[in-house]
Amino acid sequence: MANKNPHEDELAKLRDAIDGIDGDILRLVSERAGLAHRIGEIKQGNIYRPEREAQVLRRIADINPGPLGAEAIQHVFREIMSACLALEQSLKVAYLGPAGTYSESAARKHFGAAPTFAPCPGIDDVFRAVTAGSAEYGVVPVENSTEGAVGRTLDLLLTSPLKICGEINLPVHHNLMSKSTSLDQMKCVYSHPQSLGQCQDWLNRHMPNVQRIPVSSNAEAARLAATDEAACAIAGESAAALYGLHILQANIEDDPSNTTRFLVIATHDAGPSGNDKTSLACSAQNKPGAVHELLSPLAKHGVSMTRFESRPARGSGNLGGGKWEYVFYMDILGHREDASVRNALAELHATAGYVKELGSYPQAAA
Repeated sequence: MANKNPHEDELAKLRDAIDGIDGDILRLVSERAGLAHRIGEIKQGNIYRPEREAQVLRRIADINPGPLGAEAIQHVFREIMSACLALEQSLKVAYLGPAGTYSESAARKHFGAAPTFAPCPGIDDVFRAVTAGSAEYGVVPVENSTEGAVGRTLDLLLTSPLKICGEINLPVHHNLMSKSTSLDQMKCVYSHPQSLGQCQDWLNRHMPNVQRIPVSSNAEAARLAATDEAACAIAGESAAALYGLHILQANIEDDPSNTTRFLVIATHDAGPSGNDKTSLACSAQNKPGAVHELLSPLAKHGVSMTRFESRPARGSGNLGGGKWEYVFYMDILGHREDASVRNALAELHATAGYVKELGSYPQAAA
């Protein structure tokens, strides 16, 4: 007869305690869902409030006693909120597809699993889907910590009536994948142009003679690689699983802290959450010191700027788009309803040649 585990009685008690806690969790989650349902009945209309969700997630992280980390706890509560919202409002979220892209990962990170996620072939198509009302929200990349701005997103923000209502910072880890299990027979590598740029040092060292072919998305790169034994792709793990590819080398990005920032676009922006950003597009008048005048109202009212990017005007909005005319994109800390930001924006509207407020929204975790 086998010896009894000396800890068997303790294990049984611990498992009974876990079962009891699971029952408490289920009861409390159901109670929370009932309260959310009542809020939906009172509010009607658009139930999703990005600023409220940001406040809940920050509060949960602040009071979290451990041992689970803040990110893990926030993920749990994100899914609870996502499921509760789905009881009241069915959301459709458009993203830069196809399935398996980093944009899809960002969308799921922000909205949880409950919405319907709709892949779009291009960034323009994401904007069109939200503008036309076939999706309530869209998720598009706007900048990468290694390669910089995504110009098409910036151009469309200038001409679109949509607003920014959220942002997502997604750590990006690139993997080299193929149907084959060997690097030796590779003749080409597919990936999005930004990803090729983010991995160029690695490619120069390990695959200097392999043709690099830019495509519309990393998921499309994986799909193409799945059709050719002599081709490989740079994409994320989800794309490898989706298209049945072997990961030949993981984490080939040149910068281990490589991060892509995504924007959530909608017909509305967000209310104040207490930790916000505001995005702007503006042009300077054609006179000496004009760019300095764009920044002076921010300094005067103590508003911090986190991003300043210039792009050719391209005849957008009320801009002429003539040769050497530029639009300046700014991200500033604070909500447009905060007194300091409101006063700075009022002065900016009075002095700048053109100003478009792109939206105020909760600031993403770093």
